[in-house]
Amino acid sequence: MSRRDQIEMDEGEVLAFLDEERIVTCATYGPRGWPHLMPLWFVVRGGTIWAWTFAKSQKVRNLERDARATLQVEAGRDRYDQLRGVMLECEVVVHRDLDTVLGVGVDVFKRYTGAADLAPEVQQMVEAQAPKRVAMEFVERRRATWDHRKLGGVY
Repeated sequence: MSRRDQIEMDEGEVLAFLDEERIVTCATYGPRGWPHLMPLWFVVRGGTIWAWTFAKSQKVRNLERDARATLQVEAGRDRYDQLRGVMLECEVVVHRDLDTVLGVGVDVFKRYTGAADLAPEVQQMVEAQAPKRVAMEFVERRRATWDHRKLGGVY
């Protein structure tokens, strides 16, 4: 078994890791062909990463030209033996219908507030923002994972 195989995460480990972490870095192709990297809050729905963002944002413009994105979530940056991460090559479906956008916005805010139901003022804020936003569904095409903790400090 290769060292690479030893540090790979299985599906359950990936989902648990994504549940623990709070920021995904999203790379799209910018207007001059350079990677455009931005952090996003996200939620996992049915095993798929979703996020919302302003419809006029650069990342949405980039996705309108080229629907590919690479996502990365990482942890343990302070020590090599604690490094963990997931990189996903995705095709992105940009959803503009208000019900989908609002649903993703509500899910994101429930996740980040830890509330089963949003406070009325947060719900109102999400509802007011939804018409200006889009939902992004990141359809995974390829995955790489790593969890250096599995090596037990032996390299």
